[in-house]
Amino acid sequence: MSENAPLPLAALEDAGEFLARHLGPSAADEAAMLGAIGVASRAALVDAIVPASIRRTQPMVLPAPASEREALAELRAIAGRNRRLKSFIGQGYHGTVTPTVILRNVLENPAWYTAYTPYQAEISQGRLEALVNFQTLVCDLTGMAIANASMLDEATAAAEAMTLARRSVKAKGQVFVVAGDLHPQVLEVVRTRAEPLGLVVKVADSAEQWQAAITADDYFGALVQYPASSGWLHDWSADAATVKSRGAAFVVAADLLALAVLKPPGEMGADIVVGSTQRLGMPMGAGGPHAAYMACRDELKRAMPGRLVGVSVDAHGAPAYRLALQTREQHIRREKATSNICTAQVLPAVVASMYAVYHGPDGLRRIAGRIARYLGIFCAGLQRLGLDLSQTHHLERGAFDTVCLKTGAATERLLARALEHGANLRRAWGEYLCVTLDETTTREDIELLWRIFADDGQTLPSVDELAASADLIPPALRRTSTFLTHPVFNRHHSETEMLRYIRQLSDQDLALDRSMIPLGSCTMKLNATSEMIPITWPEFADVHPFAPADQLEGYRLLDEQLCAWLAEATGYAGVSLQPNAGSQGEYAGLLAIRGWHASRGESQRDICLIPESAHGTNPASAQMAGLSVVVVKCDANGSVDLDDLQAKCRQHAERLACVMITYPSTYGVFEPRVKELCEIVHRHGGRVYVDGANMNALVGLAAPGEFGGDVSHLNLHKTFCIPHGGGGPGVGPVCVAADLVPFLPRHGEAGAPVGAVSAAPLGNAAVLPISWMYIRMMGADGLRQATETAILGANYVAARLAPHYDIHYSGSVDGVAGGGVAHECILDLRPLKDSSGVSAEDVAKRLIDYGFHAPTLSFPVPGTLMVEPTESEPRAELDRFCDAMIAIRAEIAKVESGAWPREDNPLKHAPHTAQVLLASDWPHAYSREEAAYPVPALRRQKYWSPVGRVDNVWGDRNLVCSCPPMSDYA
Repeated sequence: MSENAPLPLAALEDAGEFLARHLGPSAADEAAMLGAIGVASRAALVDAIVPASIRRTQPMVLPAPASEREALAELRAIAGRNRRLKSFIGQGYHGTVTPTVILRNVLENPAWYTAYTPYQAEISQGRLEALVNFQTLVCDLTGMAIANASMLDEATAAAEAMTLARRSVKAKGQVFVVAGDLHPQVLEVVRTRAEPLGLVVKVADSAEQWQAAITADDYFGALVQYPASSGWLHDWSADAATVKSRGAAFVVAADLLALAVLKPPGEMGADIVVGSTQRLGMPMGAGGPHAAYMACRDELKRAMPGRLVGVSVDAHGAPAYRLALQTREQHIRREKATSNICTAQVLPAVVASMYAVYHGPDGLRRIAGRIARYLGIFCAGLQRLGLDLSQTHHLERGAFDTVCLKTGAATERLLARALEHGANLRRAWGEYLCVTLDETTTREDIELLWRIFADDGQTLPSVDELAASADLIPPALRRTSTFLTHPVFNRHHSETEMLRYIRQLSDQDLALDRSMIPLGSCTMKLNATSEMIPITWPEFADVHPFAPADQLEGYRLLDEQLCAWLAEATGYAGVSLQPNAGSQGEYAGLLAIRGWHASRGESQRDICLIPESAHGTNPASAQMAGLSVVVVKCDANGSVDLDDLQAKCRQHAERLACVMITYPSTYGVFEPRVKELCEIVHRHGGRVYVDGANMNALVGLAAPGEFGGDVSHLNLHKTFCIPHGGGGPGVGPVCVAADLVPFLPRHGEAGAPVGAVSAAPLGNAAVLPISWMYIRMMGADGLRQATETAILGANYVAARLAPHYDIHYSGSVDGVAGGGVAHECILDLRPLKDSSGVSAEDVAKRLIDYGFHAPTLSFPVPGTLMVEPTESEPRAELDRFCDAMIAIRAEIAKVESGAWPREDNPLKHAPHTAQVLLASDWPHAYSREEAAYPVPALRRQKYWSPVGRVDNVWGDRNLVCSCPPMSDYA
């Protein structure tokens, strides 16, 4: 066609315009990359790399791709099917006001949401400081000694507290006592978690049952809600003393905002305190993501699950933040892990911490105090209307934000009347209605509630007349202790100061908005703006997860469509979006397998075979699901040793539950005999779990459900574009074969084979529109092209770096430079450690000087770097990374030759801060220029590490996990 010939109309309409924006390499880039690899086309590369035996027999059936504008309009229509009534439901979810300076500059800012988990502390100082602020906020409000950097949700935190209690106390019993007035979704998840571990959850539904339970000798811990789910207050000090006298742990699930005005659990003798920080600035979002918290006594800190941010020093003695006590992480402890959680809710935790910085202690007291006062005014008005509050559930004990009214035969009528007035109330125990107020409650809302409870034509009270009414907090439970006294919570209250503080922190970090993050196994791909925009739409953000089903019609349709599309991508029959992290998806999948075996009368099947190459979450999830792990060997090529697998299947034939594999393997190669592996396990009565961590190498090319898998979890925060958010949120849908569909996790269904695994029915529902937008704009062909381009990028990196580094576990494909890998490649630096003394960690730190986040360090093989470029990176950025790695290899050669000393070279002292480079003294064998500008391009654009190399050992020996005094920064 002539260059001047008119384009066809379809080309002008360009319905698939998004694909070119998602894929980094241009056509010319692709041709050059293929030339470097030594293959003629992308299709030829895929044919050489991906085994023909696993390739899809049928293409995915998905809607044709929509443009960004069309997809947003379609999703807006779906969102519009949600009904936004005024929610007075409570139950752990509340209307909240996200300060706009935080909304725009944190929640909607790619500098915060595209960052990775802060394993590389030097380039994560901003978000680590925000997380230390979070930990300080939690410690101060709860009155506890130490807090972690967030949990997945309140229910998960309570379940983790149960297992923390079990392994930490002297009591020998297997019973966990729960006060009955707990949020129902928390109780559901605690029950789900207890059953595979052989723990018994005993619910005490009355004061008499509670006293009998905590004075017995058969339990190891007790859990209460404060305030109770129905609103009443109680000083739990005497109960805590009773529980602890039995050698058991006392656990409190506490409302963090309420603790601004209520006596904190730490002052009552609590051992562990958990809860949600949702009402500190995060929208309800139909259930998540929200940062839960866990705080505990100092003696329990080394057993506490999840991430902990600590204060250490860098190589120059300056204070620096880093993840503390990392030996507790599941990927190191594997089947001996006490939790499978390898993520957190970092982005929501940052929002909560910034909310506290912005409002400060006085602001939090004012917000909490207003809520409490409004409840007092509301109750006084009800009395003016003639309601008998003596029947209110335990109101005589006091309340903070919730009152539970006995409405008897009028309950249905009042619920219907509330809906007519645009309000949601919560029904409890059949004949009660709970009313919960929150930060968004106004005088008009109080009048609306009075109108619901008033008789027709009855004159309503006046808020002004009742303004002097007292709140309902008993004097003995009113907080007297101070909190948030650190300067960070007392100096950023104007928008100018807050904006600059947020910017100051984000400038210290290296996120995807600055450069490629070449992390293997983590797939740091484009989080397109059009995908991100819908998450803060009010139609999605302001919806209560337990609102009536007809108000969640938009979310129902979103769930239905996304599940159908993910089933197409994976080849499975059923999908649940409830798991709110990849680890939760693994856990749910293993519960499904376990439940299926039990339904067939084969509960004895409790052996889980796991290759030695597996992700650390795999064995951790297996032990949490009550399975025993048996490790299977890998061969010299990194594939599962099928002879060893066969032998162990025969050995454990009567007890074999499943095998867990990752495909492509954790070593970054397509194992050619995976179908044979699946057949061996099936032949011995087991099921096949295919970890979906590496689905970015499969979508459109192969489907686990077709080549032999029975269960997979997906990481929507990897393959399907939900951002990593600095280490969370995530979504880990579980996908299953047809006969396992009845064993997917269920919410609120008595007698379901598998109960809830997260607090909300749709898990982190608010971020599901991101993956919906991605799939809707890409279409089936676009998703396949993304997979092929990811494989192309990894092989291009391998081809360029193969002359300089050993590519570990390549596929040894003839004619493919670099040997042929899947979507990631492993660079083996172990020989260089012997020849130069330079370690993989030294190279990781030196990459910071070149402006890069390091690849995955020492996983899955110690002493290596695993690189995953993703399809979103243009060739120029891949070349910039490869150039940096080649330049670093030349630096190592200088050490090998003796030109630079083994202990005094740029790699050993990296990263180099501006402060060090500007110091008058320069005692090194290399120049300042070699340290700062190892390649010319860095003179145009340079990221400066805010700290030198962080001393991890010092930090663990001198554990400090809350805001350090300002004198430390002098």
